[in-house]
Amino acid sequence: MKAVVYRGARHLGIEDREPEPPGRGQVRIAVAYTGICGTDLHIYHGDMDARVGASAIIGHEMSGRIAAVGDDTTGWSVGQAVTVMPTRSCGQCAACRHGNSHICHAMNFLGIDSPGAMQSFWNAPAELVLPLPEELPLDHAALVEPVAVAVHDVRRGNVTADDQVVVVGGGPVGVLIAAVAQGRGARVLLVEPDPFRRVVAQEIGLEVIDPGTTDVVALVNDRTDGAGADIAFEVSGSAAGVATAVDVLTTRGRLVMVAIHPQPREVNLHRFFWRELELLGARLYQRDDMVEAIRLVASGAIPARQLISRVEPVEAATAAFTALEGGGVMKVLLDMREGNR
Repeated sequence: MKAVVYRGARHLGIEDREPEPPGRGQVRIAVAYTGICGTDLHIYHGDMDARVGASAIIGHEMSGRIAAVGDDTTGWSVGQAVTVMPTRSCGQCAACRHGNSHICHAMNFLGIDSPGAMQSFWNAPAELVLPLPEELPLDHAALVEPVAVAVHDVRRGNVTADDQVVVVGGGPVGVLIAAVAQGRGARVLLVEPDPFRRVVAQEIGLEVIDPGTTDVVALVNDRTDGAGADIAFEVSGSAAGVATAVDVLTTRGRLVMVAIHPQPREVNLHRFFWRELELLGARLYQRDDMVEAIRLVASGAIPARQLISRVEPVEAATAAFTALEGGGVMKVLLDMREGNR
């Protein structure tokens, strides 16, 4: 089988390996497609070497079919279409004990802390596997994991119908948050400076503006009779994005922090005091979020086809990573099939 192996900063290898039989409580998945996300780019750039060891197989956004079932593993059939929730919690820490296993203090994130999905055959814990509808194309299904992120973020923000929502940052996760929020009936404004991303967002029915040419705060105030937005999602990872997300909010508005900021940011705490704003962190997802994400992708509520910019063979993994970091694409997938080699 083929495996994409991280060998160090900006160095990926494609290795031929013998697939191992699934262990007790595992299923072997013939991986169809694996998505590349921002976390994978951080790994590729060498920013996560403290967690990702040499010769690690990365990747966690995926779809595939059951190829074999390990001992004491029931409920799965060979050929069944599946995806994986790549977060394995310890069940013992304070977060887990309080029902927040998705932010487990000792999280094993598959594709980071243990082998991931960029391999032809992947042995995954059966309790993390979720079934997919047979009618759902497997390339579309590779978007389920990032859609689950968006579902969780929107739930965290408690978005309801008729809320005025501002999403700052129109990358894949920002666009998905906007789409999920709009699907709930919210009035959504997406803020994104990149022209390619704005075109994609417009094509899937989102309203998007360029903060370089439009005063975002003035526009939101004009539409809300001066009140401001009910919820803002900060997905840009930039200092300017944080400032915009704070400044657009109404009294007792909610700021949901989605982006991973590489350094501390200045925040206008006086505005938090003056308007009694709330700041909410949003990280990963729970199983219910994955289930809802599958439903949304399968129903067509998430325009997966328009969001998949490129599909590359596994042998072109480096080119796929380079394309993603260079911009001009939304989602890039690796095709792991070809008889699963």
